[in-house]
Amino acid sequence: MENNQTITDATAIILTGGKSSRMGRPKALLLFDNEPLIVHILRALKCMFADAVVVAAPGQELPPLPATVARDEVPYQGPVGGIYYGLKAAGGEFCFVTSCDAPFLNVALVSHLLSEISSCDVVVPYWQERFQPLHAVYRKSVLPLLKDQLDRGELRPVFLYDKVRTHKIGEEEIRRFDPEGLSFLNMNTPTDYALALKRWQEVRQRTETETASSPVSVTVELFGVPRLLAKTKAVSLSLPQEATLSQVFSALAERLPILVGRVISSDGGNLFSGYACNVNGLEFVRSPSAKVNPGDRIFILSADAGG
Repeated sequence: MENNQTITDATAIILTGGKSSRMGRPKALLLFDNEPLIVHILRALKCMFADAVVVAAPGQELPPLPATVARDEVPYQGPVGGIYYGLKAAGGEFCFVTSCDAPFLNVALVSHLLSEISSCDVVVPYWQERFQPLHAVYRKSVLPLLKDQLDRGELRPVFLYDKVRTHKIGEEEIRRFDPEGLSFLNMNTPTDYALALKRWQEVRQRTETETASSPVSVTVELFGVPRLLAKTKAVSLSLPQEATLSQVFSALAERLPILVGRVISSDGGNLFSGYACNVNGLEFVRSPSAKVNPGDRIFILSADAGG
């Protein structure tokens, strides 16, 4: 499942209705990356989910949110209460549940959890010898069982797992997507909050550094004479950062030397007259010094292909 693909039959549920007694102030409103934490978490999930529900306590203040806000009918019934009221308000059959104090969501892991729900009722990670019920996927059909738990005062989600088809995701499987288990790092105290902010800056700086040094991948598609000569339709190339079309042509010449001297100039840095370069199907680019971007599709055409 693509990470940037919205999931139409699933709902993201974020629980915010806890007392935040150890934090000393509402966790949902803590600033994280210059915005309230609840906004930060919802932003991360909205790239995947068309439907989102925020479960809050009665009278709890929240900023404007692009989500349905559900209120606990009975406050402070623990995680089971939050999951129950979130599922009741959800539009999707499958619901990913998280809490407002877990800022390091990993969309690849969330997507994987959702992909495992088709033949079961709950998909729950098992990390450091503990179930992670507030980073799990629940089928909406478990609602009656959660209601029974609330009636009996069983406020821990793990009481549900033996009653339904539960798929436990182990550490080895989790580490394929989240090697450090940051998805399960939550914040209960001011010290936790300070450490999470520091960790967020470290992760972001590391990501920016890796992005800056990572290769640029592009796809070159051939039409007309170039395709006939090369006997292939497309070639994927890995280029350095800030690469130009001239470097694309040079890399293509190394991969397909049959094109040198006929389509690509002998020095490998340009196209011969009679051949054209189009980027992403949007515009023809004549300057070999034009920069390319990650994911670009570069079309090389001859006049007899309509170029």
